[in-house]
Amino acid sequence: MAQTKTCYPTCNSFRCAKNSALYRRDSVWCRETDEPCNVAKCNYSICTKRRLLPGGICGETVKRKTVEKDLDDDFLGESIKLKGKALRKLGDQDFF
Repeated sequence: MAQTKTCYPTCNSFRCAKNSALYRRDSVWCRETDEPCNVAKCNYSICTKRRLLPGGICGETVKRKTVEKDLDDDFLGESIKLKGKALRKLGDQDFF
C-alpha cells in the first residue's frame, strides 16, 4: 500500500446519505445531479467503516506514520521541593 487510493462508489462500504446513488451496469449515477457519482466532490458520501478522508481518499489505503519519542527527556526537568506533611512522610529528598 505505497500509494493512497481514492474511494469509488462501487465499494461495499460506500453509501449515499440521500440515497441518490443509482447503480447501473457499468457505473453509479447520482439522481440529484444526473451525473456520474463523484465521491470527492459530493457532500453526502459516507463510508460505513468511517474511513473516508477529505478529498475522497480511502483511509484504509493510507499508511500511518509513527514517531518514537524518548520519554526520559520529557520527565527531566526541575526537581520538586516538598514541604510540610509530604516532606515528613517521604523524607528530605528531591523528586524528579
